[in-house]
Amino acid sequence: MRYAFHTLDVFTDRALSGNPVAVLPDARGLSPERMQRVAAELNLSETVFVLPPETPEGTRRLRIFTPRTELPFAGHPTIGTAHLLASLGAVDVADGTTRIVLEEGVGPVPVLLTRSDGDLFAQLTAAPPELGPSPAGAAQLAAVLSLGPDDLLGGPFAPRRASAGVPFAIVTVRDTGVLGRIRLDAGRWESLLAASAAPHVYAIAPDGERRFRARMFAPAMGVGEDPATGAAATALGGYLVAADPEGPPTRRWTVEQGVEMGRPSVLHVEADVDGGAVTAVRVGGAAVRVADGTLEIPVRELVDRAGDHDC
Repeated sequence: MRYAFHTLDVFTDRALSGNPVAVLPDARGLSPERMQRVAAELNLSETVFVLPPETPEGTRRLRIFTPRTELPFAGHPTIGTAHLLASLGAVDVADGTTRIVLEEGVGPVPVLLTRSDGDLFAQLTAAPPELGPSPAGAAQLAAVLSLGPDDLLGGPFAPRRASAGVPFAIVTVRDTGVLGRIRLDAGRWESLLAASAAPHVYAIAPDGERRFRARMFAPAMGVGEDPATGAAATALGGYLVAADPEGPPTRRWTVEQGVEMGRPSVLHVEADVDGGAVTAVRVGGAAVRVADGTLEIPVRELVDRAGDHDC
């Protein structure tokens, strides 16, 4: 069986930066087990398998896999797939804005595609994030990141759990210098966070007016460090509003990620706020199509695996 695939660098306008994603634009005939095997083979942080929609409102249905597990929602795969559909002509985007709906595990995810002067910008809208207590104490989280307790901010910026479909422990450190010193302690992560309600760590540092730098670590997904994490940026919108509930009805921030990895990424985050509560979060960015290819998947490659009857 032959399947076309494409790779894109997401949350960047330059190839070989941002966060790479692989997308199979027509994954019909692949079972979930085989999708997981393909994602492990490609070994990017996420691989997207595009299927026909299941609802009249849907444009396409997405299944998103890391090398180790399936995700109900992920930002850079959503943004990258939207860019690819436009690039392949599967979605008509003239000058102006086109709305599509991508069906994911969390439900329908609306995406606005805006083309201006030849450049394309994609922006997803997510439901309000859920916030909860931190999965560990501040000193423990600091140790997981090989930092000291004084390196973390407290008060309204104390660590919290936040999720827009994927749960993160959001940890705010004092500055970008501290952010650059982070080294994930695998042993402490395993004992403190691996089985917790928020095993993925999203560390942020203030970097100017409404600007943040970020790093994300997700060993539970098979991702040591991620250069751009849309799902974490979506959760961050809820965290930042909770930290500072006073302000205009629409808040905007810029998040730079991947700097320490040599793959700088820029994520644009917006949150709508009503009475101090977040009603919607949007995350957007650019993407660059980098590679096109074909996967040759032998029909008998997964012989006699229980439940694998797609061929």
